[in-house]
Amino acid sequence: MTTRRHLIGLPIASLFAAALVGATSLGPTSLAAETIKIGDINSYTRMAQHTEHAKRGMEMAIAEINDTGGIGGKMIELISRDDAGEPGEAIRVAEELVTREGVSILTGTTLSNVGLAVASFAEQNQVLYLAAEPLADAVTLQSGNRYTFRLRPSTYMQAAMLAELAVDNPAVRWATIAPNYAYGQEAVAAFKAIMSEKRPDIEWVGEQWPALFNIDAGAEVQALSAAEPDAIFNVTFGADLARFVREGADRGLFENTFVASLLTGEPEYIDPLEDEAPVDWLVTGYPWDIIDDPAYVEWLDAYRARFDDYPRIGSIVGYNAILALGAALEVTGGSTDVEALIEAMRTITFDTPQGELEFRAIDHQATLGAWVGYTTLIDGRGTMRDWYYAPGADYLPPEEMVARLRPASD
Repeated sequence: MTTRRHLIGLPIASLFAAALVGATSLGPTSLAAETIKIGDINSYTRMAQHTEHAKRGMEMAIAEINDTGGIGGKMIELISRDDAGEPGEAIRVAEELVTREGVSILTGTTLSNVGLAVASFAEQNQVLYLAAEPLADAVTLQSGNRYTFRLRPSTYMQAAMLAELAVDNPAVRWATIAPNYAYGQEAVAAFKAIMSEKRPDIEWVGEQWPALFNIDAGAEVQALSAAEPDAIFNVTFGADLARFVREGADRGLFENTFVASLLTGEPEYIDPLEDEAPVDWLVTGYPWDIIDDPAYVEWLDAYRARFDDYPRIGSIVGYNAILALGAALEVTGGSTDVEALIEAMRTITFDTPQGELEFRAIDHQATLGAWVGYTTLIDGRGTMRDWYYAPGADYLPPEEMVARLRPASD
């Protein structure tokens, strides 16, 4: 049985230094000749504002690992492909990465329907896949498999984070709006279930399901207004969020209406709104410039020095994804044997700018958390106030829920 490896509090240079032990007999040519290829699949054309920053995070972590000699004498190489936001295209490029490029590990993906497609590919082809971004619960529950792990907190986890505060708001009449695909459907289901359990008096008076990236904001706002809610749970993001916020503000939807909203506090989504960003919404997000944890500040300074830009949530996720894979590869001594990697992923504890993380063995869900707080405007820019970091370990789906929903064959 693999012993849990504790990699806590180590700078990245020393984190992987142990991987060089035993490799000294290899000459420089041998070391340079071997690489560990990681395939990055993401929506580079559909969601460039998010994915390009995720790629930066991955590249930064890979550079730090390679600068210390790699893992087991092997350098890490990232090979990226665009999935165009389409599950079918994601499968095509996954096949290309594995069969033509010699990729041993897959990661990335943002949209949940794409992540679910790649998870299925990983299971069928017995390839390790770290779903860095997709949030749909099915990635690690109904469609979970032994080859797939997930880094970001799921829809259930982030809904639970919001519900913890939303339940104290006196609003009784709630409406929801979410994109009509796996992520939106599961987020609404999780939030409604958690809120109704905590507050049986809540009435759910309306649901709106706009098509992803094709919202008719005027019609959606009109329908929500007609339901006369006291509160709204919003799951729209990207351009859909911007249209919803602007149309809702113009029509007075948010006046005297409490709003809880997934992801809205993330720079990818709140920054484009500029001074039109909503105020006093309860959100999950990322107040990148006002987090004062020393480990995070050290990482932030390094990131800004490297890219002459500030990080987005994608930057953190990309960086931590490579740290997770690097920690697993360190355990295997650089071997990409899939069974060895699965066992390593299930047992590692690894350090990140957000603290110590691990993957829960029963569902392969990571303990990465999210920042929770309220939106505000500072100097004409949307950000968060009264925020705190919610550790993912405190919001994992109950084990009985995992046992009920996750395939028993894993």
